[in-house]
Amino acid sequence: MANHVSAQKRVRQTEHKTEINRLRKSRVRHQIRSFRRLIAGKDAKGATAALPATFSLVDRAAKWGIIKKNTAARYKSRMTLRLKTLAA
Repeated sequence: MANHVSAQKRVRQTEHKTEINRLRKSRVRHQIRSFRRLIAGKDAKGATAALPATFSLVDRAAKWGIIKKNTAARYKSRMTLRLKTLAA
């Protein structure tokens, strides 16, 4: 348990940041999941429309530090590849 005032403040800040990061990570996962459902449902038009929003959220998550930069690049690469195979 934190005893100093500054340590107590850091605990409060960490709890607040943890909650924000949890919400952001959940939002990214839900967006990716909805995109994958569109791909699985063979909805090329819907997936094409959802791709920019998904990319934007993945990029922001990488910027925030929720996921790593290479993880974001891998997600985007695989989503693009799946969309191209669906469109073909």
